[in-house]
Amino acid sequence: MNDQIELFGANTGNSLRAAIALEESGIAYTARKLDLYAQEQRGPAFLALNPAGKVPTLIDHGTTPMLVINQSNAIIQYADAKAPGRLAPAQPGPERIRVIDRYFFFVTDVIAPSHAAFFLHQAGHDKAAAIIDLRVIEQLTWSERFLTDEFMAGEQFSMADIMAFTIATAFRDRLDWKQLPQLSRWFDTVEARPAVQRGRNVFKDA
Repeated sequence: MNDQIELFGANTGNSLRAAIALEESGIAYTARKLDLYAQEQRGPAFLALNPAGKVPTLIDHGTTPMLVINQSNAIIQYADAKAPGRLAPAQPGPERIRVIDRYFFFVTDVIAPSHAAFFLHQAGHDKAAAIIDLRVIEQLTWSERFLTDEFMAGEQFSMADIMAFTIATAFRDRLDWKQLPQLSRWFDTVEARPAVQRGRNVFKDA
């Protein structure tokens, strides 16, 4: 644990992405679990850090001024910058560009639509949400084609795998794994990684 870097979160996909990125990067931090059902994210102390009242939020007390990051994707970029080579090749070039390209595929074509579907479900627009969910599943299924190597963007585990794994976990019961042998093999490989396990459980144990 490291009180210099704190990660506020809960058992949500966005929080878990951030935690896995820190774990895979070897960055010491302290997890601060918020009870979303008790509306702890709406308390004045947390709203001073994250006016949107959402998780995750990372605080790095070692910077001047103190660094506050409120977007999970930005936390992943922070981890990549703080521990070069752990979440993407450190040097500019085709290998790093491929990681970034696959990373943004999952951010924009899979995760963003799934968030839209979630809010439509909450608003009672289940038919519209179902259409978007099918699109998410279609895109996840399409990512089987990425797996010509061990991981989503090559032989190295990367930030692209973090994005893909957390959204695939959310939809795992709706994927036809028998028709996706490479995706199934990849999912099991990523799930077994110790850092991924720690990141997945950090807000259960915090």
